Amino acid sequence: MAQPPPARGRGMARDQAAGRIGGLARGAIHRARNLANAPHDAKQGWTSRRRLWPNRRPMSHPWRLFGLVLAFVLVACSPAVGFDPAKPHHADGGFRNLPGAPERDFPASVFLDFVARRLLARQEPVPLPEGHVLSEDDAVAGVAALGQGDGVTWLGHACFLVRLGGLTILTDPFLTEWASPIVGIGPKRFAGPGISIERLPPIDLIVVSHNHYDHFDLRTIERLPGRERIAAFVPLGLGRYFRDRGYGRVIEADWGDRAQFGAVTATLVPVNHWSRRTPLDTNRTLWGGHVLEGPGGVKLFHAGDTGYGPVFREVIARHGPFDLAMVPIGGYDPPIMMKATHLDPEQAVLVADEIGARIAVGMHWGTLPLTDEPPFEPPERFRAAARAAGWPEGRARVLRIGETLALPKADGGRRP
Repeated sequence: MAQPPPARGRGMARDQAAGRIGGLARGAIHRARNLANAPHDAKQGWTSRRRLWPNRRPMSHPWRLFGLVLAFVLVACSPAVGFDPAKPHHADGGFRNLPGAPERDFPASVFLDFVARRLLARQEPVPLPEGHVLSEDDAVAGVAALGQGDGVTWLGHACFLVRLGGLTILTDPFLTEWASPIVGIGPKRFAGPGISIERLPPIDLIVVSHNHYDHFDLRTIERLPGRERIAAFVPLGLGRYFRDRGYGRVIEADWGDRAQFGAVTATLVPVNHWSRRTPLDTNRTLWGGHVLEGPGGVKLFHAGDTGYGPVFREVIARHGPFDLAMVPIGGYDPPIMMKATHLDPEQAVLVADEIGARIAVGMHWGTLPLTDEPPFEPPERFRAAARAAGWPEGRARVLRIGETLALPKADGGRRP
């Protein structure tokens, strides 16, 4: 999702923030009233291969706005978790990127206008290219065909089913319709998930990169069956969401922390991003990427959301090389807002080179309208950048939603 405007000095007073929020809220109320009086387009909305949620009439816009504001207030009251002022990425009661990360340097008005358009504008249907989303039966069959082998299945955006070391791992869970706190407001999927929640295989582990709604969907984690036997490995501050919902083992990690889950070791590593679920809790929970290591030294990397910077060659490369990296290739337009915290396709290729990824799978595209680039431009630029970098055929992979990519079986130890 989009990043916030740059802070003007450390520890911005809450009344200043409240003033800005008040202005946004007044504009939102005005737009919401206009939307409430506008004619309803019955054909507007998600146009995937099948409807996975029943038709329901959204509550009126004033009530949705009230619920949104109430949720903001409640979440904002929670303190930062795991704060340690001795650590360089812990600051101002929250967290920050490592030195060398790109700076956010755009005006607040640009950000507020962007958010208002995303929250309140009617979303036009997006025609899907043929084959962009596999049938659910084919997607389920692809997962089953892995057997006990290793591989990844793209479920859309940054959500993957990962089979590694006999475990089934769900990354950045977002399998419902709206990437927002309130159904009916905010970005709505134009392409359904590869596999519905009801047809997922039993999940052993969930890993989350950060708390933005398009990467961490409470409606998804509330509906997963067998929560008491599912483990969660999440950045500092996100554990309570899983504990409150009855998950069995919940580990909150700082950068560099590792945990063992069966035959798989998970490590949270730094990336260049930020966190927020309300206007008042910016950067009060941590963010990061995940290194997943299975038997025989098989290593995968899931980048979550990130901008480009020295963290890849200076920190993450130490954990490599990687058999497969899941790297974001969409969410880069307008660059003035996105360059600090989202990769563009050319930077995704550079990152994969710097960390030593044998295969790079593009993600964070083709699922919902978060930014301004054409929705199916990212894979074209990703492939072109890979060719320009001299990559061999098959190193840059663009999957269909629901498609499974099996990793070749190792012949006695580390894959080449």
